Amino acid sequence: MIYLFYGDDTKNKITQSEKFLKSLPKDTEIFFVSRNNFNRNQIESLYSGSGLFFARAAVIFSDILEYEENRNFILEKLALMGKSESLFIFLEGKINKPILDTFKKIGAKIDIFELPKEKKEKFNSFLLADAFAAKDKLNLWFYFRQAMDKDVGMEELVGVLFWKIKDMILKKNFRKFSETELKNFAAKLSYLLPQARKEGKDAETVFEQFLLEAF
Repeated sequence: MIYLFYGDDTKNKITQSEKFLKSLPKDTEIFFVSRNNFNRNQIESLYSGSGLFFARAAVIFSDILEYEENRNFILEKLALMGKSESLFIFLEGKINKPILDTFKKIGAKIDIFELPKEKKEKFNSFLLADAFAAKDKLNLWFYFRQAMDKDVGMEELVGVLFWKIKDMILKKNFRKFSETELKNFAAKLSYLLPQARKEGKDAETVFEQFLLEAF
């Protein structure tokens, strides 16, 4: 089954997609896919059959349709995804009518989230930091993608997260992470962006990888 959540009201879009995911059976394996970790072979394996270690999967795509190469692959495989036992959830901004018609044609469930034209959202970077502190991987990834939708700078996100981790260490808040783990996170964050620039790597990709591998 395919679900499409789209529009520029990112806050409500994320909130509703999060509620939907939390309503799924607890044994559902969740996969996060953005342009930074788009893997055609993995996607094909997820719609073609159940995994060895899970009965059902939910695959969350974030802003994949923005990129022509990935978009063409997805639209070509959309009908197969629709017939799969796995769930494919798309979180997108603006999409054009031909793409929307393609989703409608294969029976996707579609929810539209549009902001009033005069209203502009500002992302609260502390949401991401709080999700990290709570060891909430689902919301952590959602908030990261929301920040990317709002063009929040990597320096701001890394800075707020670094401050949060240092605050946890000072307050001896070791409920979710040990002191050693927190100190390791702080050390990695301190050189994450300078090292990425030095090696010519994409800062968004590097930071997303850090978040996904943290726990």
